[in-house]
Amino acid sequence: MIVLNIFFIFLFLIIISDLYINYFPKSSLVLVPLDYKSSNKDNNIEVVIDLKIINKSKYKETMVSNLNLDLDFFKSKNNQYLNDIDYEENIYIISGSIKKNINNYWPTTIIKSNSELLIQVILRFKNSDLKNKIKYIWLKVFWENYGHFGISKKQDGLLVNLNRHNKKELNSIPLKLGYEGITIKTDLLGSFDNPIETIINYCNNVTRENDILTIGETPLAIMQGRYIAPQNLEYNILSKILCYFFHPTSSLATACGMQLLIDKIGVTRIAFSLILGFLFKCIGVKGIFYRLTGFESSLIDDISGTVVPYDKSIVMGPINTKLFCDKLSKQLKVEVAVVDVNDLGGVKILASSNNSVNNILKKILKVNPAGNADEKTPIVIIRNKE
Repeated sequence: MIVLNIFFIFLFLIIISDLYINYFPKSSLVLVPLDYKSSNKDNNIEVVIDLKIINKSKYKETMVSNLNLDLDFFKSKNNQYLNDIDYEENIYIISGSIKKNINNYWPTTIIKSNSELLIQVILRFKNSDLKNKIKYIWLKVFWENYGHFGISKKQDGLLVNLNRHNKKELNSIPLKLGYEGITIKTDLLGSFDNPIETIINYCNNVTRENDILTIGETPLAIMQGRYIAPQNLEYNILSKILCYFFHPTSSLATACGMQLLIDKIGVTRIAFSLILGFLFKCIGVKGIFYRLTGFESSLIDDISGTVVPYDKSIVMGPINTKLFCDKLSKQLKVEVAVVDVNDLGGVKILASSNNSVNNILKKILKVNPAGNADEKTPIVIIRNKE
């Protein structure tokens, strides 16, 4: 009876925790990248970046009480960090045909429910040879949300490539069963890059009939904007407790990584998956936790889990992978798969345009032709040499 009472108390507490997490007031504002372009102007380089903030709430208006920017600069080789770059920054708020320069002071701005605010950032660099010095700008947006939930400080990072060229660098790697893997080296990808258009640009005139195109799940997730700064997560005592049940190298072994999973599937599902996973592990069956919690748990990459500058963000798994595969397959006329491959021989097929290719991919991708380091070869074309 005592054990049963303890169980019901435990069940009650975790259900209350889920209700608290789901219904506790929080900001519904989301920062969305739109586009950017760079040009030479008056012997200087000008970069124009368009963003918008969307209020997804159906009923509550929310204020952006502050917004400011910081920039990091990187060379293309090994993403080497640079500083002391001379530039001028201007932020504009756009409302209809009115474009207002905030003059380095962000005015408290109300965003009504189901509406959006357009923002334009113009960076002017005083060195016309800038593109030969740096390749990437990591635009950090620090902004405050103010409303019925109190005040929330957010941070978003966006990659700007000063020289997008989609130049193809191909390398052939022999694989098992008479196949070869053709790796395509890309620029560092970001949320400004449309996944379908970007891959088509890299693969045009490369793919052939009967090829299988594979794309890594992390680069696809990044292009979909599926990464988040840990500062944006409001972790709590539950995430601090639950993360202790995981191996130190797991992405769920930190409070922020665990909180991200809690926000997605809830404390109740995680707690019961842990209990069942432990019971099955006692009889020699592993991996039950990840089966019960789904791809959401196994595809989270905690900070340091990917390349600079995303090494300070938590990267989630991609979404709508089946739809992505079908659309890209129709465009390129080859089979397409989204894969998660590691250097230990693990191969997961998240989705494919045709399930008949899954078994062959699981066999020949064990050597991980794309690599797990800084190769920048997220696209691998599998080709039968016979």
